[in-house]
Parts: sequence; C-alpha cells; structure tokens
Amino acid sequence: MSAMDTVKQPHAEQFTSRAQQDFASTFGMWVFIASELLFFGPLLFGYLYLRTHYPEASAAASRHTDFLLGTVNTAVLLTSSFLMALAGHAAKGGRRSQAMKLLLAVAALGTAFLVIKGFEYRSEYQAQLFPGVDFHPQHGGHPQEQAGMELFFILYFALTGLHALHLTIGIVVCIVLAFLLRRPAPAAPSGEAVEIAGLYWHFVDLVWIFLYPLLYLVGRAGG
Repeated sequence: MSAMDTVKQPHAEQFTSRAQQDFASTFGMWVFIASELLFFGPLLFGYLYLRTHYPEASAAASRHTDFLLGTVNTAVLLTSSFLMALAGHAAKGGRRSQAMKLLLAVAALGTAFLVIKGFEYRSEYQAQLFPGVDFHPQHGGHPQEQAGMELFFILYFALTGLHALHLTIGIVVCIVLAFLLRRPAPAAPSGEAVEIAGLYWHFVDLVWIFLYPLLYLVGRAGG
C-alpha cells in the first residue's frame, strides 16, 4: 500500500488501522475464492469420472471443440491478466488515470472473450452438439460412444457457462472500479481495492487455464 493511500484513505470504525482493514479485505477475497471452488469442484470430478469410464468418447468429443477459438480466447485472458496486474501496480502507485485505462482495457478483453465464446456456442449448436434430443455429432460412432460424447458436452457447457458467468461479474467490477477511480481521493478506491479485484480476475483466468487443456486438447494430444 502506498503512503498516499495510508494518509488519504480512512479506515472503517470496526478496524484499528487502514492496514488491518486492507488485510481483512484481502483475506475475505481469498475465502471467497476458496468457496468458489465448490462450484467448479463437482463438475471437475464429473469430468474425471467421464475420462475414466469413457476415455475414447471424451477424446472424440474434445475433437469437436473449436481449437482455434479456444486458443485465441486463452491468449485474450492471459493478456487481460497481465493488464490487470499492471492496473493494480498503477493504482497502488497513485496513478489513478493509468489504472482506470488499464481496467477498462481488461474489461474490453473480457468482453471480447465472451463474444468469441458466443460465436463458438452458436457454431456448436448448429453442429448439433448441444445436449438433448437433437444431439447428433458427426463421426459420433456407436450409441455408447455418443452417450459418452453427450456427457462430455453437458460438462463442457456447464463448466464454460459457469466460467462465463464469473467472467461477466469480473467485467462489471472492472468497469465500476474504473469509473470510481475518476473520483478525487479519498473517495476513489484504494490501490488495495484494485488488487483485490485483481485476485478475483486472476482466479477466473486460472480456471480457464485448467479448462482449456481438459476441454480442447485432451482429444488432440495423440495427434
């Protein structure tokens, strides 16, 4: 925390100092992130079950995902994480204007990810890969393999949809923080607040880093 934040940012009455308040906020975000694993954990265990019991079907289903768009979106999120780290550094250094621009750039990249994902969902729906009565992938194989492929896409849409929801929340947070940073101190958010938002953003990006190989690469690993 910068000296500027220490002087200009008052602490809430339930805390004895600004440092204690910032520590409580950071710790609270880590607890929140840990609780978010409860959303993704059961789905990832389901994926482990699928890979164990239907390895060929899940590999075949993975080859139906759009490798190019998935890779582009991975690059988009990695870039956004880098910009988010820069935004936190700028905010803690008192460079609010720079932090605001970086946060808006992060939000723009997050929005680009969602747009690309939307096109990908549309393509998958048209290819009859959405689970249900119309599920009929090309090169689906025998009925048991198709059943395994359908389970894969149930998990695929659940995991990527849940990730997209969390990313949307992160985008909103970035935009709100960017506009609040336009306020003069001490009304503007502290650098610590921006870094706490960064923790959440990095968590969302880290989830995608796990999902990308599981959903896009597993069926292509063997060439």
